[in-house]
Order: sequence, then C-alpha cells, then structure tokens
Amino acid sequence: MKGLISLSNKIMQRYLPDPFLFVVILTLAVFGLGLIFTESSSLEMVQYWGDGFWSLLAFSMQMVLVLVTGYVLASSPLFKLFLGFLASFAKSPGSAIVIVTVVSMIASWINWGFGLVIGALFAKELAKRVKGVDYRLLIASAYSGFVVWHAGFSGSIPLSIATDGHPFQDLIGVISTNETIFATSTLIIVAALFIVLPITNRMLMPAKDETITVDPELFNETAATLEKEAMTPADKLENSMILSIIVAVLGIVFLFSYFVKNGFALNLDIVNFLFLFLGILFHGTPKRFLTAVQEAIKGASGIVIQFPFYAGIMGMMTASGLAVVMSEAFVSISNDVTFYFFAFLSAGIVNFFVPSGGGQWAVQAPIMLDAAQTLDASVAKTAMAVAWGDAWTNLIQPFWALPALAIAGLKAKDIMGYCVIILVISGVVISLGLLFL
Repeated sequence: MKGLISLSNKIMQRYLPDPFLFVVILTLAVFGLGLIFTESSSLEMVQYWGDGFWSLLAFSMQMVLVLVTGYVLASSPLFKLFLGFLASFAKSPGSAIVIVTVVSMIASWINWGFGLVIGALFAKELAKRVKGVDYRLLIASAYSGFVVWHAGFSGSIPLSIATDGHPFQDLIGVISTNETIFATSTLIIVAALFIVLPITNRMLMPAKDETITVDPELFNETAATLEKEAMTPADKLENSMILSIIVAVLGIVFLFSYFVKNGFALNLDIVNFLFLFLGILFHGTPKRFLTAVQEAIKGASGIVIQFPFYAGIMGMMTASGLAVVMSEAFVSISNDVTFYFFAFLSAGIVNFFVPSGGGQWAVQAPIMLDAAQTLDASVAKTAMAVAWGDAWTNLIQPFWALPALAIAGLKAKDIMGYCVIILVISGVVISLGLLFL
C-alpha cells in the first residue's frame, strides 16, 4: 500500500496541472468532444460556451462566502476552543486521520457546504496539535467525507424529486425521501462508507521519510491592538463589542424564526448566514471580524476565476447534447441488473464536466427515468444512483476541492494522489451496494 501511495502522489505531483490549467484543458476537451459526437459546429460550441459562462455567478458568490464565513468562524477564539476540544481526542497521527474523516462525513451528511468547511478547518486544528501527521493526507481525509453529501439532508436530487411541482413530476410523481435518502439500500451504503473510508485513509499514511508535516507556528495568528489612549472615536467604534452584539442578535433572531418555520432545513444560504453571524458574535469586535475577513478573502481567487469556466463547460455539455450522448451510451449497454451501476458510472463521468447536482439531474433525468421505466427499474433507486455518481467523482474534481484547498493553503496536486485511491475504494463500495441491495 505504501508503494502505491508513493507512486500515486508522485504521478499527481508531476502531471496534475494547476486547477486553472485543468479547467482550461477540460474546456478544450469538451469543445473537441462536442464537435466529434454531436452535430454542433465550432461556432455553435463557442456560442454555447459563452452563453453559459456567467450562469454560475450567484453560486460562485455563495461558494466564496462558504470559504470566507467558514474561515472567519473558525478563526474566532470560541470556535478555536471547540475545534481544539475535538482535536484533543486524537493522540496519534493515525487517530487524527480517522477522527477527521468521521467528523467530515457527519458534517457533509448534514449539509454539503457545512462539511466542506468544517472538515478542512478541523484538519488544520489537528495539524497544529498532532505531531508527525501528514498534512496532505489530513486535508484529503477531510475532503473524502464529502462523498456522502448527496445521500444526506442536503442531497439536491432526492430533495428535488420529493418536492411538489418538480420538473419531472408528471413522469414519476413525488417521491418521498423515505425511498431515497432514508431507503435501506442508501443507509447501508452510507454506513459501509463510514466504516471503510476511515480505515482506508488510515492505511494511506505514507512512510515516515515521505510524510510531510507543517510547523504549527504557521497557523498562529497575531492580532494588532491599539492603546486605548491612542484610539480615535472611529477606532473606539471599530473595537466596541456593542455593535457586533446588536447585529449578531438580529441574525440569530432571524435564524431562530427560520428554523421554527422550516425545521432543520439547511441550504447554502442558511449555512452562510449562520457562519457569518456567529463569526461576528464570536470575534467580539468589528475590527477583529474584519481582520479575519481580509485574511479569508485571500484564498477565494481560485473560486472567482475558475467557476465561470466550469459554467462555460456546463453550457457546452448541455446545449450541444453531449451530456445526453454520454448518458445514452451507458443506458444502451444496461440491463435490469446492471442499470443502476451504469447509471452511477455515467453520472460520475458527466459530473466531471457538469459539477452541479441540480444541473446534472436536469440533463440526465429524462434519459435515466425513461430507461428505468422501460426496464421496470426503481425510479427512486435510479435517482440515487445518479446522486451517488455525482458525489463520487467530486473526489477528483478540483471544482469542489477549491474551498477546502484555499482554507488549507494547498494545491490540488498535493491531495489528489490520495483522493484517486479513495475514489477507487469508495467506488467499489457504492457499486456493490447498487448491484446487490
């Protein structure tokens, strides 16, 4: 295993380009595939790309806020104490890897945005406290928990088909989450991953001479302070807790009202809202809060620049019909036994080019649902097969890793050697579940 880990890391370090170059190469690949496998002309592919380029602006801002608000909350004194308490249970590098995997999986199952941020922040805290743990593997383990998100409370596909008025209601009706997220087959796969992933990540620990650690002092922040005598009226406002408490109370009152009306229904906006106002409250003063924001925003450049390119790729995939061609290719070789497995594989491949659960479902659902009815297969299980495929290849998709990498201060190639192995093993677990449950 250690030889395989070493080889995988060396290959990724040598050949995996920067995420921006990766998305540029992906853009050119989709452009070429569209010309080969669809009837689109070069000019039409360019048009599809340009039309889709800005379609993820709102989502891009949400992801920037996931990074910023999560970082701000985690850098607050009170939250550091909480993360430190959790980290105190890790007594060795191996236990640190197991604990960060489990915490990240739980957080991702609750809400995917929550999981992305909490996992990376907790990994940093463990790196400060546990000597000899490989920092790259810590972050990869934290990110690996993301694989269960689409089988959890924020899974966009199962939640979509459980909502009255969804786009495919005339075809399949409304399907309760009892048949998708809380179906026995889904819960068994999730439980299996909760066992297999921590063990896998523990086994991925590199040899001692190849372990890369970080100096804990690099994570220590020093806050600038002003002498009270030197403060201007503006400085006193910036360092007053009163304004922070007032605005934080407003936010908390809204959250209380929201949860009373909607139950524990988390979405990306609510997660960001929660992180933001807890960050304001826990930092105590506007000055400390804004200092944390300025530090956090430095890591958001990858999201700002790369997400429009992924939106352009999505535009080409959907408008040209290339995503449909890929899906139909897998359906054509399926039977009533292998259908869920091939639905899973096709979704994993399409996710590489359309890294959005909702967007991918809009493209694949017509083909997959029609095939399910033709083969007399379960529509609910078909939806979950697509959902699992969407979540699975996120493990090697830099699009979703960007917030975690920005928090960690790493590059994609630093963790992808581990993520490739995790992808293979988790893929086996999910595939067996879809074939035999």
